[in-house]
Amino acid sequence: MGPGHPRSAVRDSIVAVALALLLGFAWIVRDHVPLAALRLPDTDDGMRLQQVRDWLGGQRFADLAQHRLGGAQGLEMHWSRVADLLPAGLILLLSPMLGAHAATVAAVAAVPVLWFAAALALVAAVARRLEISGTATAVVAALAFPATTLFFPGRIDHHNLQMVLVLALLWATLGPGSLRDGAVAGLVTTLSLVIGMETAPLLAAGGIAIAWRWWRGDAGAQARITGYATTLLLSLAAARALFATSGWAYPACDGFTAILWRAAMLGALAPAAMAAAGFVSTDRNRRLGVLLIAGCLAVGEAAFAAPACLRPYGAVDPVLARLWLAQVAEAQSILSAPGWHSIAYLGIGLVGLLAGFRVAGQRRSADAAILIGFQLVAVLIALIQLRGAYAAALLAAPALAALIAAARRHGALPLAGAWVASAGMVYAFLGDALAPKARAAPTADCAAPDALARVAALPPGLVAAPIDLSGFLLPATRHRFLAGPYHRNTQGNRAMLDLFLSPPAQAEATARRWGVDYVALCPDGLGELGAAGNDTSRLAGALRAGQVPGWLAQASRPGEAPMVYRLVGRGTTH
Repeated sequence: MGPGHPRSAVRDSIVAVALALLLGFAWIVRDHVPLAALRLPDTDDGMRLQQVRDWLGGQRFADLAQHRLGGAQGLEMHWSRVADLLPAGLILLLSPMLGAHAATVAAVAAVPVLWFAAALALVAAVARRLEISGTATAVVAALAFPATTLFFPGRIDHHNLQMVLVLALLWATLGPGSLRDGAVAGLVTTLSLVIGMETAPLLAAGGIAIAWRWWRGDAGAQARITGYATTLLLSLAAARALFATSGWAYPACDGFTAILWRAAMLGALAPAAMAAAGFVSTDRNRRLGVLLIAGCLAVGEAAFAAPACLRPYGAVDPVLARLWLAQVAEAQSILSAPGWHSIAYLGIGLVGLLAGFRVAGQRRSADAAILIGFQLVAVLIALIQLRGAYAAALLAAPALAALIAAARRHGALPLAGAWVASAGMVYAFLGDALAPKARAAPTADCAAPDALARVAALPPGLVAAPIDLSGFLLPATRHRFLAGPYHRNTQGNRAMLDLFLSPPAQAEATARRWGVDYVALCPDGLGELGAAGNDTSRLAGALRAGQVPGWLAQASRPGEAPMVYRLVGRGTTH
């Protein structure tokens, strides 16, 4: 029974679900304490949960503003409701049986496992189209650190869903084409754009692959590009009607805004022109001319009509870009990371890329070339931003499974070596072993469930806290927060930095101008800023040294983390 046999698809799907359930259960057991308290792994996961709660609590479907973040008007988020649908649906379904809290815990635990099962099933389907064992590919993908971290319990942010959509796009570009394949490619491209811009280079790779196959005249390529162009245009129009948010007119290309939609619609005209031309001529030279002219015109028109899309995050305040955004792990380049970190995150992607070149060299097929193209794009993204390592790890799985199959023919030792080289967790362990083991003084966990509960017990008010601490506190409390880990919150984030990095007297003026009720700081808060964060002539350094100015009164007990102070003379009636 070969990889393309119908029974293989059933077997691979069963393996994918079983692996997702097994690993998901193990991860839930490991993380059950923070999960039970709804302390989720990442600030984005907590914010996603808060967005879902606000929607279920009566906030309009199109209103994506976070009204407890930033200035008095709140903050227009750059997200969409697409990733809210599954957790919200599970909470609604389970609440009558389990109660609201237990239903929410179950939903945030189940959502990543469901996406993990879908990702494993899809990567196995990709492998079958490449005539590679889907079962072996699913096992390799299940071990593909760092991609596996996107599927840990509580990871309800959109990154895991984006990986599922990228795998579906790759699947749709492989094998003999059909209208269905093209329709799938167009639909998942639209959904991915509606969710966020992170995977845009991979979406472009999918479009280029479809156009390339059309130019080559591959079997079913005309049907595929016709389905792709038609569905892309129709789904973008439908997405405008269904998922346009209250921030539709926001002047940036950092999410599903009018600017991004306009650029996508203009870009979609290129495959539409190719599809139309394909019914007239099958001549390769003419098709190449259409491809080049339509592609250049569409890209040029999109760039002219939506220049903001050339720099989606170009409007970030330079001070925030230097002191905060440059410290965000997923936005950093692998090239600037320590060597051990690069091995842990991109090791499996690079080994998989070499295996992909091996497959492409041996087969010399369009399918193998498309796979290596997707892998190359993911690795190139990782060289610029760490987030590319997640896709690189998953996309490596089919080529690594082919490497394992080849090694099996040479005996047990080569087979064992191939499995070790294909296990992403090995690179994580290796990176950890190579990491410098500096002894650091133990610090309190300001985002631990009991710490969050203490802050939640205070009367509601506006809190000035560092960016990441605010991100954990917001979904766990009723407070409003000046800062948060979102690039659109320029004014609030800059005000928070100005407050903590100013002399105490100047900081008081900033706090009262913004109507701050509480100031919160971890014992090591803002220490990553070096001298600026430790300087006792500035508010942050003074508080860390125990030098509390007279305009602040202690609201937390001595020794508790985070340290919370109430502004003297301020009420808390927000």
